[in-house]
Amino acid sequence: MDDQLQPVIRQLIKKHHTNCPFEIAASLGIHIRFADLGQTTKGLYFRKLRRRFIVIHNQLPPPWQRFVCAHELGHDRLHKGISRFFLEEHSYFSPGKLERQANRFAIALLTANLAPGPGESLHEFYLRAGIPQEMLYFFRL
Repeated sequence: MDDQLQPVIRQLIKKHHTNCPFEIAASLGIHIRFADLGQTTKGLYFRKLRRRFIVIHNQLPPPWQRFVCAHELGHDRLHKGISRFFLEEHSYFSPGKLERQANRFAIALLTANLAPGPGESLHEFYLRAGIPQEMLYFFRL
């Protein structure tokens, strides 16, 4: 796990007794919505009138919904006051610093209570943890 993220992730899991991004977001008072966000947007995080929202593309498969929720939760925890979009193809190949941090946060959160099994590759471990395969090639912890 990324040294910078370790204390944040550990504190969240300890406080909320889970590493499920949906449960943590709900516990933090972040409203989760599902909507058709078009072809390239998987999710977004924003604040409006002191309320926080994570919107997830409603046509994503469950592993992607979980990853996007964790990613957007990363924006909430790491980038206070900044609304960021998680864009599909563009963010895979040249993600900005904030997007890379949110992706690393998501991977660290979703793998926090797991350890690779004997002989299990990092690729197999991430897939078992529910990390979408597309993310494996670009973000290694």
